[in-house]
Amino acid sequence: MKNKLKNALILFVTFFKIGAFTFGGGYAMIPIIEKEICDKHKWLKGEEILDIFAIAESTPGPIAINSATFVGYKVAGFFGAFCATFGVVLPSFVIISLISLVLKEFSEYKAVKYAFMGIRAGVLALVIKALVSMYKKCSKGLFSYILMGGALLISAFTEINVIYIIIACALIGLIYSVVLRKRGKEV
Repeated sequence: MKNKLKNALILFVTFFKIGAFTFGGGYAMIPIIEKEICDKHKWLKGEEILDIFAIAESTPGPIAINSATFVGYKVAGFFGAFCATFGVVLPSFVIISLISLVLKEFSEYKAVKYAFMGIRAGVLALVIKALVSMYKKCSKGLFSYILMGGALLISAFTEINVIYIIIACALIGLIYSVVLRKRGKEV
């Protein structure tokens, strides 16, 4: 019990730092979450965190909050989930509250506009890093590439909600694995 309490506190501090120093939302947080959880604290393995990211993306709500909740629960149960989730949400809440008080007055300054351009570029780099990191850990093969490419094209060039695309990909993957097992092949 004492170890879970200690881990829950460490989860709060870890996700508080992630929430406080990562701009750009959940996708920008993915590589930082992975580094903190897998590399620094060694609470989970790379495959486990990839599964958590997949589940967090598939469930309703922001990926950063869902990831924090799932990681926290896996590491320290309910209290760990609460602490990790509260830790990742608190900085954004405080920062947004403070920014909302002064943003209107400063938004027209060129320096502020340039700062936001720089932040957007940095966020894009973090999202691409998350993509590369997840790609390295995903199973690769013709089926995976076709499914990934199809999902990308459908999401980029149609008005179909990404939720339906994710559900369809999950169902297609499930059907594919069942067919492979029936043929006696390993998934």
